[in-house]
Amino acid sequence: MSTGTATRGSRPRGSARERLLEAASELFYRHGIRAVGIDTVIERAGVAKMSLYNHFSSKDELVAAYLERREQRWGAFFDSELQRIGGTVADRVLAAFDILASWLERECPRGCAFGNAEAELADPTHPAQEVIEADKARLREWLTELVAASGSADPELVAEQLFLLWEGVLVTSGTGRVRDPVAAAKQAAARLLG
Repeated sequence: MSTGTATRGSRPRGSARERLLEAASELFYRHGIRAVGIDTVIERAGVAKMSLYNHFSSKDELVAAYLERREQRWGAFFDSELQRIGGTVADRVLAAFDILASWLERECPRGCAFGNAEAELADPTHPAQEVIEADKARLREWLTELVAASGSADPELVAEQLFLLWEGVLVTSGTGRVRDPVAAAKQAAARLLG
C-alpha cells in the first residue's frame, strides 16, 4: 500500500500539492524546517518549481500547510481513539495519555512536530505560529471541558496542570532524557485527578 511518500528512485504519486506536502512533511520533520530548502522539497516531491508556487506562495506557507496537515492527522487519530473510551473523567484523561503514547511511537521519533517547529520559528508573525497555537488551544479546551464535567471546583486550574503534563511529555519524548515520559505524566495526572 502506497503512502504517497517518494523513495529514492521512485516517482511520487498524487497531485503536485499532495506530493509537495508529503515531501515537506518528511523533510521538515526529519531534518528541521530551517535546514531544508525549497529546492530539496521540490526535488523530493518530483515537481517543477512553478508547481510549488502554484500551490504555496512561499516556504512559510508550505510550513503552515505541513503543520495543518499534521494537526488534521493527529486530530483524526486522537478523536477516533478517544471515541472508544468510556468511564470517568479520570479514565478518559489517563487513556488520552495512552493515545498520545501510541501516536508518539508511530509518528514522532523526534518529538512533537509543533514543538520542534515552534523552537525553530522565532517570528511570532510566521503563519505556522497560528497553526501551532490552534493545536495547543484545542487540547486545552478539551481538557477544560472534560474536567469541568467532573464537577471540579477549579476546572481551569486542573486543566492547566494536565496541559503542562501533556506538554512535558511532548518536549521530553524525543530527547530520551526521561525514561518513560508518558508513564510519568500519567502517574502525575492520576494523582492530580484524585
